[in-house]
Amino acid sequence: MPAFLRRLLSDERARFLVIGGINTVVAYGLFAAFEAAFGGRYLLSLLLSYLVATMLAFVLHRRFTFALSGRASIVADFLRFESVYVVMLAANAVLLPLLVELAGWSSLAAQAAIIIVTTIMSYLGHKFFSFRRPRPRARGGA
Repeated sequence: MPAFLRRLLSDERARFLVIGGINTVVAYGLFAAFEAAFGGRYLLSLLLSYLVATMLAFVLHRRFTFALSGRASIVADFLRFESVYVVMLAANAVLLPLLVELAGWSSLAAQAAIIIVTTIMSYLGHKFFSFRRPRPRARGGA
């Protein structure tokens, strides 16, 4: 691996963008596919794409972005991770109908715009909540 790429991927934010980018493409592709399959039922499409994409995102972010391994806290990590995504799903479920029904946007354009907002929410939520680890205690001598 070239040195510049190794340096870039040593930055957690860069890894988040790479993994998040992969997940976003998958999620948006699923959203578009479900939209076509279900005749424009965009909230159903949102829910189904969310269910698949969050599973993928959890595995990739836990393993590669935040470089965690082992089973010790996988359930706790997953529950915290999903709680971040539930907030994002709720925001998305409110914004999507507003942009489609009130602003007249296509569901695909609205979802693309919402992704920008939810990406920022995702990074902050996962960095400071989902995959956070307690700092080691300093040893104090008396």
